[in-house]
Amino acid sequence: MFRAWMHDAVRAGLHEPNAFVLATADVDGVPGSRIVLLKGLDERGFVFFTNYSSRKGEELAVNPRAALLFPWHPLERQVRVEGTVSRLSVEENDGYFASRPRAAQLGAWASPQSQVVPDRAELDRRYDEVAARFGDEDEVPRPDHWGGYCVEPATVEFWQGRIGRMHDRLRYRRGDVGWVIERLAP
Repeated sequence: MFRAWMHDAVRAGLHEPNAFVLATADVDGVPGSRIVLLKGLDERGFVFFTNYSSRKGEELAVNPRAALLFPWHPLERQVRVEGTVSRLSVEENDGYFASRPRAAQLGAWASPQSQVVPDRAELDRRYDEVAARFGDEDEVPRPDHWGGYCVEPATVEFWQGRIGRMHDRLRYRRGDVGWVIERLAP
């Protein structure tokens, strides 16, 4: 069902239909959220990439659970996902990193994501240093602090807006032998 709804969002021409809100929590349960991009979906779950040293990376290291929210407002739809998170393999990370635009590869090296920096000039200086280090012809290797995660869903809820706030809500919940589908009141 998610694939069908994503297809609808793409066909409708929504800006960044693969953008979702990722919610994580630190060791004390303090939540944090931010928008990231879905870069893969397979039998394991939902895939995204980031800096492992970022706030989200540090939170996932101590609390490997997350919630995702795909807000497709023009379609009056949203999808909520909750599940456990694991890192992708080195091979998967290297493969995806190699497919990224060169500027994004350099940015992954240059940006100490989520860390305090003195000013924009410091970021520009770091980027220029990395660009000079790798030159125009050299392949940019993936930094060890950068890679992907897979969110293995325990629940996936599909919400469709309806007149009179009588929305449709279908929750898919992992059962012992497959997915259990439940209708929730709006």
